[in-house]
Amino acid sequence: MALSELELRHIIERGFLPLQCKCIIDSRGELSVELLDPPTGRNLVAGGIPRSQFDSCRGIANFVAEMKAQLAAQGVVEAVSRRG
Repeated sequence: MALSELELRHIIERGFLPLQCKCIIDSRGELSVELLDPPTGRNLVAGGIPRSQFDSCRGIANFVAEMKAQLAAQGVVEAVSRRG
């Protein structure tokens, strides 16, 4: 069973807590995700991601892990884990 757009956005956004995450699905079915760490002002934006990438829990988990790896490279994830 496929997830609704609302469910998919909610799962992705919750996967990045405590960072602020905004997930948008456009009319073509592509996702844009913006992550922001307010205390540091650092952010990461990814766009043009096909919704078909998220047809399984594994696809969602892989995406979140990849984005977190990029955040770690920027020093955001480390800063978040020290706060809390």
